[in-house]
Amino acid sequence: MSEAPLGVLFGALVLLIILSAFFSSSETGMMALNRYRLRHLVKHNNPAAIRTTELLERPDRLIGLILLGNNFVNLLASALATVVAIRLWGEAGILIATLSLTAVILIFAEVTPKTLAVLHPERIAFPASFVLKPLLKVFYPGIWVVNWLSNGLLRLVGIRLQKTASDKLTGDELRTVVNEAGALISKRHKQMLVSILDLDTVTVDDIMIPRNEVSGIDIENSEENIQEHLVNSRYSRIPVYRGDITSIIGVIRMRELLMTARYNELDVENLVACAREPYFVPAGTPLHTQLVNFQRHRERMGLVVDEYGDIQGLVTLEDILEEIVGEFTTDPAASIPDVHPQADGSYLVDGSAGIRALNRTMQWDLPIDGPKTINGLILEHMETIPEVGTSMLLAGYPIDIIQMRGHVVKTVRLNPNRRKFVSGGST
Repeated sequence: MSEAPLGVLFGALVLLIILSAFFSSSETGMMALNRYRLRHLVKHNNPAAIRTTELLERPDRLIGLILLGNNFVNLLASALATVVAIRLWGEAGILIATLSLTAVILIFAEVTPKTLAVLHPERIAFPASFVLKPLLKVFYPGIWVVNWLSNGLLRLVGIRLQKTASDKLTGDELRTVVNEAGALISKRHKQMLVSILDLDTVTVDDIMIPRNEVSGIDIENSEENIQEHLVNSRYSRIPVYRGDITSIIGVIRMRELLMTARYNELDVENLVACAREPYFVPAGTPLHTQLVNFQRHRERMGLVVDEYGDIQGLVTLEDILEEIVGEFTTDPAASIPDVHPQADGSYLVDGSAGIRALNRTMQWDLPIDGPKTINGLILEHMETIPEVGTSMLLAGYPIDIIQMRGHVVKTVRLNPNRRKFVSGGST
């Protein structure tokens, strides 16, 4: 080697630095690949993606190959640089070669190629797989020995090498991925995806219609009232009860009732005969579970019951779908009949209005980790029964009590436009 021409030595040194850059960039590019995009490409039979996936199935072998090659070319480059430096500058050339080669390798074989690989991992990793896969077969015995020794050292310190599921995401991590997707996912689709992920944190209690607001048919009413209710009802399924919703008889389907009315008189007996057995839902059931239950039982409506079997409210399949896709209307205020816009920008809100529905439809930010209705939220906040005319600041929203009904808040005025101008507590 000491007798070889300097031109040959310089050429070999440049080649070794290029090889070092190749191994450095390959390592970073392989590790920086998006695993989900890689799986997508594999499903579409992309040859480079398939080859790269096979290499990544055993990352210890891949890293062993890359480090073995990188260290070999770096050591050989160091030896060549020393020979060249000694021939040019004598013994002083050793220090010059060490400093010069360190700078060259750092810039051209480490920082620059690794930075490029981080920015464009597929452009680096996919072509590199053409070279790395055959190299892995050629040098497999040496790589196996290196991995056996390194894995043995890990076992000595109590680390067991097992195939991990580090690329699996939790629900919170998946929410972060969706939120950080940027322009790759439209705003509406992003909201829907996050809403789907939130189904396991929301229960039927959060979206159900309270039992005092359930629209049903009391068979103890006159036939005229019952027929008027049927004519004006906008629901396809209506509960039938005796005196109170807690004495439920069944649920009638308007389509079946109309078929019956063609041949029989629409009296109480025929109405009860058309009623199907009600479907009950345990209180506290997560929405994702109830969505599956609706599908399994082929139901679209259920009565929510507590641990004592008392009916607490009513939940429908449409209510769950609205949690995902939003309200089925273009007018936010019209989608909640308990909200009435006023000329000054404020809203008259019924005390029984659900907080989640208000937040979702009106884009408000009322707290949802406590009571489910405006009335409950006010009572919890004040810790007493308020009087008409009481004003307060609740979660930053100015609220005025407009009407009371017994011990229940009937109507409040809420002005979201004043939220940013008001500070302080309740008065």
